[in-house]
Amino acid sequence: MVVNTGNVEGAAGGAWAVAERYREFSWREARGRSEAHEELSARIGHDQEFCELLAGSLPAGEKQQPALLLAAVRHLDGPHADLGPRGAAAYARWREWTVRHWDEVRAVVMRRTARTDEPARCTALLPLLAGLPQPLALLEAGSSAGLGLHPDRYRYRYAHASYDAHAPYADEAEEGAGRADGADPGAEIEAGAPGSPAVFGCRTDWAAHELACRLPRIVWRAGIAPDPLDPVAEPDDLRWLQALVWPGDGERAARLSAAVEAVRAAPRPRIVRGDPLGELPALAAEAPPEATLVIFHSAALGGLPPARREEFARLVRSLLDARAGGGHWISHEHHSVLPWLTTPAQRSPHPDPQSPLLTLALDEHPVALTGPYGQSLHRLPGAAHAPGS
Repeated sequence: MVVNTGNVEGAAGGAWAVAERYREFSWREARGRSEAHEELSARIGHDQEFCELLAGSLPAGEKQQPALLLAAVRHLDGPHADLGPRGAAAYARWREWTVRHWDEVRAVVMRRTARTDEPARCTALLPLLAGLPQPLALLEAGSSAGLGLHPDRYRYRYAHASYDAHAPYADEAEEGAGRADGADPGAEIEAGAPGSPAVFGCRTDWAAHELACRLPRIVWRAGIAPDPLDPVAEPDDLRWLQALVWPGDGERAARLSAAVEAVRAAPRPRIVRGDPLGELPALAAEAPPEATLVIFHSAALGGLPPARREEFARLVRSLLDARAGGGHWISHEHHSVLPWLTTPAQRSPHPDPQSPLLTLALDEHPVALTGPYGQSLHRLPGAAHAPGS
């Protein structure tokens, strides 16, 4: 095992910060979503020696993300990879294996990012994309494997359900079937690609005519990612995406597998490696002039500092303004990421850190609140209807 402790002061001072980061992750992110990750990250947060290893050999910031380390160990088939180590003895085995294989674990952490695709978020994008002038050129800022660039390859089941501010995630167990508890099965609207192996369910209060839309006609697809993945052609990339799915989340694992199968026969989108701000102008210039350029992103900008987010917004506006015929910007982020888009009345009435609702906006006009995995789509008060509806 090789540990880089060149910055002794940083390693010593950083161990406490690493421990606190794992405890926060356990309490604010894993609690209620993954018992395995909740327990494992809490144990790491109280393991001073192990936190010293992390602080001394991993750069501060993104590479010290708890989700990244936990996925790296799962990716390498560490102990209890499927369900996570539960109990002190299991943690001891997990820790011993991780320390013994630290060079391999660190190599994965340094090579990969914790950014993953959630193709089911296309349930929120589809009605907006279908209502824009066709054909479309899609450009995703903050992509990963490009699964979000194929909304026309998936099938969608929208079940009518009123929004409940006190229980916005009720009936998630039914999301695979796409209907809310007590909802009339006749109220279910199916859209998207018939026969697709990927079927995404969504509870919504949108009208049937807004959802029973034609597939968007997409003639160009591109994305920007810090670590581009190709889960169709590269088995190791697919294994990495699977490792990022938290233990016990069988629904999400099934969605990922189905989405990969759905896009297997499709031409690969062009995904460039880099930072969205640095790569966006040149990539946008490649979009065919006869197509409507749509720049979009889903839960992708949260890692940028506020000043960089504002710079990104200015860049998108300038690119679309300068394009002949213009274009459109679809943002799909937590309201804190682009706070100038939403008033307090438009923000989530259920600020649950474990399941933060995302704000869907078209050209900086908030349209709806959505579940973090596309499981719900509910109109914001006073929001306009979907374009073309």
